[in-house]
Amino acid sequence: MPDSVPGSTPSVTFPPAFLWGAATSAYQIEGAVREDGRTPSIWDTFSHTPGRTAGGETGDTAVDHYHRYRDDVALMAELGLTAYRFSVSWSRVQPTGRGPAVQRGLDFYRRLVDELLAHGIKPALTLYHWDLPQELEDAGGWPERDTALRFAEYAQLVGQALGDRVEQWITLNEPWCSAFLGYGSGVHAPGRTDPAAALRAAHHLNLAHGLGAAALRSVMPARNQIAISLNSSVVRPLSQDPADLAAARRIDDLANGVFHGPMLHGAYPSSLFDATRSVTDWSYVLDGDVRTINAPLDALGLNYYTPTLVSAASGELKGPRADGHGASDHSPWPGSDDVLFHQTPGERTEMGWTIDPTGLYDLLLRYTREAPGLPLYVTENGAAYDDKPDPDGRVHDPERIAYLHGHLSAVRRALTDGADVRGYYLWSLMDNFEWAYGYGKRFGAVYVDYTTLERTPKSSARWYGEVARTGVLGAVERTG
Repeated sequence: MPDSVPGSTPSVTFPPAFLWGAATSAYQIEGAVREDGRTPSIWDTFSHTPGRTAGGETGDTAVDHYHRYRDDVALMAELGLTAYRFSVSWSRVQPTGRGPAVQRGLDFYRRLVDELLAHGIKPALTLYHWDLPQELEDAGGWPERDTALRFAEYAQLVGQALGDRVEQWITLNEPWCSAFLGYGSGVHAPGRTDPAAALRAAHHLNLAHGLGAAALRSVMPARNQIAISLNSSVVRPLSQDPADLAAARRIDDLANGVFHGPMLHGAYPSSLFDATRSVTDWSYVLDGDVRTINAPLDALGLNYYTPTLVSAASGELKGPRADGHGASDHSPWPGSDDVLFHQTPGERTEMGWTIDPTGLYDLLLRYTREAPGLPLYVTENGAAYDDKPDPDGRVHDPERIAYLHGHLSAVRRALTDGADVRGYYLWSLMDNFEWAYGYGKRFGAVYVDYTTLERTPKSSARWYGEVARTGVLGAVERTG
């Protein structure tokens, strides 16, 4: 393959051990919501509440991965993936969020893991991807400290069942969304709109991570890696005006520092406490909590889609909150009503998110500085497009190929500049239930016909599979 050709980007090579994966989550793909002892999660309740999701759509069937997992794993192997990140449904394993595990629920994940290993695919298990058992929400949910204790018990049950075969473990996926979209703006389950509860939820999710990591270590082989996946925002000020810089710092604290402060540095940012003093007194942070949260990580997962652009409020700058996190009269940013969010310029995906691979590069280099020596994984990155089959049934998505090429180039540049990035997980393996957007936003590399549930790899899936097999990010023709 030539290094470059006129009008194209040059080829680059990734390290031989680099993991090439795809990611999903339980509620978005499994279906079978009433089988083998599973009980409702907060997303079952939320999606069945009128007005909460587009068209009233739910994950009741999703893409029926619960029954089709063998075919899905075979498809991953055919595409050339070397890793697969999935999540466990808490209420499938522990229906009330308390007590012993339901073995029928665990057996599904045992079968899935065995199938992955038989195909030479490395499983990466996420314990919590937003689907809290409804009974725990009825008892107060993440704003209550007891939920963190329950999570540790759940983590231990799953660790005991699968720790001998799964080496990569992720405690929580995007706790920012769980706390601030679930309890602040209300656009995610459970749909509450209380800024003080959102901040309490953030702390108890942090505590759940620390307690869960300790529970896993108590029952698993020392070789296993424990990580967390953060959707850390790349927050940029609209200008270098001191007021805009201060606005960016405040949002950075709420998006990033609230989690990586205690996890990586052993303290919440004092500026976070100052900015939210009118919302909460943080008295729920008890002695020893931060020490628990600060337990050493084996790796850090980073999810990236688009940067965030903010400014201080002024009389000239007005309009809706353009933070990319859904429409709501309630903000997911406690104590920040005087911060304005702006859409960054450039091409956009179907989500309205600007395509900017420089943000991924900046994110990887930031955490190389924040946590030197800590291995990094891109645990989610991808784009939604209005994909449709052509008359021959093929699905061509050149926009997604261009998106992936740009972001993988950013990963390779970060590697060159010193970031210890060990793997990349495309979001998502296949089209699925996209939370409050229902089935209207297609992120998958594999097209799913929602009537027949037939899977058809898009051209991006074949392209990505070739990169996974060769480790070479080949030249692509520039467009435009």
